[in-house]
Amino acid sequence: MKTLFTGGIKSGKSRLAEAFILEMATRAKPYYLATTEFFDDEMRARIAIHQQRRQDLFVTIEEPVKLFDAVQQCQAPVLVECVSMWLNNQLYHKTSEADTLQELEAVLQLNTDLVLVHNEVGLSIVADNPLARQFVDLSGKAAQLMGHYCNQVYFCSAGLTLKMK
Repeated sequence: MKTLFTGGIKSGKSRLAEAFILEMATRAKPYYLATTEFFDDEMRARIAIHQQRRQDLFVTIEEPVKLFDAVQQCQAPVLVECVSMWLNNQLYHKTSEADTLQELEAVLQLNTDLVLVHNEVGLSIVADNPLARQFVDLSGKAAQLMGHYCNQVYFCSAGLTLKMK
């Protein structure tokens, strides 16, 4: 089963996705695939909050770039936290859009239970710079791809979910 939790920043999607996968993974500890790279102190603080919340409830893998390789090695359900940061990393490392979307599609085609977290960035204004617009476009294409492959899609806002699929 593949499930997507999408919503704005601080909408509660990570917490909701964590609870969802913990309920799903009854036979083995689920994997927590952390994709964020450490670039500054503010990001370290955000990551620390996630680390405290998950404690030892997950098997943690930190992989900011090679999503397919990381998911492929997992033997239990995988929470990908988060696809948006992975997309950001792909842009930072100058991976082409085609290669990025191809890798994401390959992940979605794996016979692995996945819970994916993704920021909805398409509800905002058009960005004023080319890199931000490139990220929004890539993010939207990735969201559509995940929406296609996922069995369930939840939109999160105010700590609540709205089932879309």
